[in-house]
Amino acid sequence: MGDVPADAEVEPGTLLVAAPTMFDPNFKRTVVFVIDHRAEGTLGVVLNRPSDVPVNDVLPGWGAHVAEPQSVFVGGPVDKKTALCLAALRTGESASSVPGVVAVRGPVALVDLDSDPEVLVPKVRGVRVFAGYAGWDSGQLAGEIEREDWVIVPALPSDILAPPSRDLWGQVLRRQGVPLALLATHPGDLQRN
Repeated sequence: MGDVPADAEVEPGTLLVAAPTMFDPNFKRTVVFVIDHRAEGTLGVVLNRPSDVPVNDVLPGWGAHVAEPQSVFVGGPVDKKTALCLAALRTGESASSVPGVVAVRGPVALVDLDSDPEVLVPKVRGVRVFAGYAGWDSGQLAGEIEREDWVIVPALPSDILAPPSRDLWGQVLRRQGVPLALLATHPGDLQRN
């Protein structure tokens, strides 16, 4: 039997929570929702980086339908001109029965932004638009997990719609129980400790 890769627990619908020791400014105190994970690489979006750009400015048909604050979120440092959209489907709805979406996990789906928002909106609890994404090549994420840059935890559908006023990073860590919950108390900047 071979060694289990460090990213074996990563799958669509899990969260990558930046460890307090992550100092890369693209990912410091971020929560990344994994959309796709396979041998060739991993794709996700940062859930807790709102921008000041209203969705209506870049996707006028969607602006009125996205969760508050109705702004584009910075999904990651890769390809910031690409828009991705996630939706949390209402109870009783499934991605296979909702046109214009692709299942990620459970009630969370990736939305085709070319589809009609008027058809989708009654079937979702909310949608969020992201500019750019976080991406890792084959083996890259496993290396970062081995270095303890990321904590892998399950996602809740509400995480993708969390308002920026909530400290999503701390909240996700606190709900994991001890010892992970203790990371939420890390000051981030040890100079301030």
